Amino acid sequence: MPSFSKPTKAEIQAAYGKTVPDIIAPNLNVLFCGINPSIYSAAVGYHFARPGNRLWKTLHAAGFTPRLFHPSEDREILSLGLGMTNIGDRATARADELSKEELLAGRQTLEQKIKHYRPKVLAILGITAYRTTFNQPKAVIGRQPHGLHDAILWVLPNPSGLNAHYQVDDLARVYAEMRQSIGLSHLPSE
Repeated sequence: MPSFSKPTKAEIQAAYGKTVPDIIAPNLNVLFCGINPSIYSAAVGYHFARPGNRLWKTLHAAGFTPRLFHPSEDREILSLGLGMTNIGDRATARADELSKEELLAGRQTLEQKIKHYRPKVLAILGITAYRTTFNQPKAVIGRQPHGLHDAILWVLPNPSGLNAHYQVDDLARVYAEMRQSIGLSHLPSE
C-alpha cells in the first residue's frame, strides 16, 4: 500500500494556513467537498490524510472505489469520475477555526468551481458547515431541494473521527444511499 512519511509535530504545526490542491476535472460524477483541509493533510499534501479520518474507508465500503485507497493515491479518484475540493482553502487543526466570513467567501469560490467544472453532484461533507455556508439553518443530511449551477446538491455526514454520531458502517450506508440515488454503479472490489 502506498504511504507517506508521518509528519513531525513541527511539520504539522507549520502547515497552518497552507492549502491542499483540488482534485477536479470537468463533468465529474461527484465532487466531494470537505469543510477545509486539516493541518495534517496540508503537511503531507493529500486530502483526508489524517489517520482518524474515515473518508477513504467510507468511499470503499459505500462502493465508490473498488479497493481501499490510501490518501497518497487521492488523485487516482479522477479516473472513477470523482473529485475533491473544500469550502475553505486554509488548513486548520479544527474546522470550527474557520470564521463564518471565510465559509461565505468559500461558497463564492465553490460556486465558481461548480459553474466551470459542472459536476453531476456536489456532495458537501458536513451538515453544520453546510448550514452556515449556504444559509440553510434547518437543512438535514441528504439531497437538498435546490441545486447549484445544475449540480445536484447533497449533504453527507462529515467523515472526521471527531464525528461520533457516525461510525464507518453508518457513514458507508448514507454515502451508498447517495451513490444509488444518483445512479452510480457499485464498484466491485479488486
